[in-house]
Amino acid sequence: MKKLLLFALIVASLQLSAQQMLIGSYNIRYKNANDSINGEVWAKRCQVICDQVNFMAPDVFGTQEVLYDQLQDMKKSLDGYDYIGIGRDDGQRGGEHEAIFYKKRKLRLLDHGDFWLSVTPDKPGLGWDAVCIRICTWGKFEVKTEKEQRSGVFNRKKSDPAMEFYFFNLHMDHVGVVARRESAKLVVAKVREIAQGAPVFITGDFNVDQNDEIYTIFTESGLLKDSYDAARIRFAENGTFNAFKTNYFTTSRIDHVFVSPSTTVEAYGVFTNSYWTPDEDPDDTIKASDAPQQISFDTYIRHNPSDHYPVFVKVKL
Repeated sequence: MKKLLLFALIVASLQLSAQQMLIGSYNIRYKNANDSINGEVWAKRCQVICDQVNFMAPDVFGTQEVLYDQLQDMKKSLDGYDYIGIGRDDGQRGGEHEAIFYKKRKLRLLDHGDFWLSVTPDKPGLGWDAVCIRICTWGKFEVKTEKEQRSGVFNRKKSDPAMEFYFFNLHMDHVGVVARRESAKLVVAKVREIAQGAPVFITGDFNVDQNDEIYTIFTESGLLKDSYDAARIRFAENGTFNAFKTNYFTTSRIDHVFVSPSTTVEAYGVFTNSYWTPDEDPDDTIKASDAPQQISFDTYIRHNPSDHYPVFVKVKL
């Protein structure tokens, strides 16, 4: 009887020690004049993106293509997040950031760094046949105890087990095939070197889909698995790139969330939310014959908040 009780306590302890988190990846599309001319205005896109993130409330998520002023706009609108990441062009604020946002109340940042996807990863520079400078940002995080999360005060005892993990976020080149292949090899080597067997998540715009041989550099590394394949529940009615077109469909997933083999993936989703703006030449107000007549419709233009759809994944460490 005592052995059964002890076994039950051990099982309960293991269940309690498992940490469920929501993680994600979001290429938000860099702010530029051409997009604004075409109606994809950053001020509105930022509002929709941040509303979506605040509703989903991921504990940590990677972003791609974020310029410094966009980072500041997002930080102001996101609820309880901070971020890490530097500009790819100069290692400071210049160029796009592959920033990692994290919930300050849930996670403690222990360490972080950046490396460039090139033969000189310690400094800015083009890699191989890439047309853009590319960077990977990483962070080491600790999950705060429930008491810390409630109080906001650091009170972890030395005897308390610490749940730690590493989070890498990147954007591989969209043109250079050699650059993508060598970048994948470099990232796997860096994960091995930096994380040293600890739980790892890698998010990003990889610019290769699930059928590309470069994708297998990650999935056959022994360090990672694709959360899409590992998910118990899956909600993905489209691929992850949309070119700002609300009527485009693809099966290609180029925005991936890779996780350690030991990580349990509860659910995976590609979220295709849109927003609407008034038509400059609207039709007359429309009434539906099969709906209450107090409901009126107007014809609006449908937009995607980015040219990529975000990916959110429920995991257990």
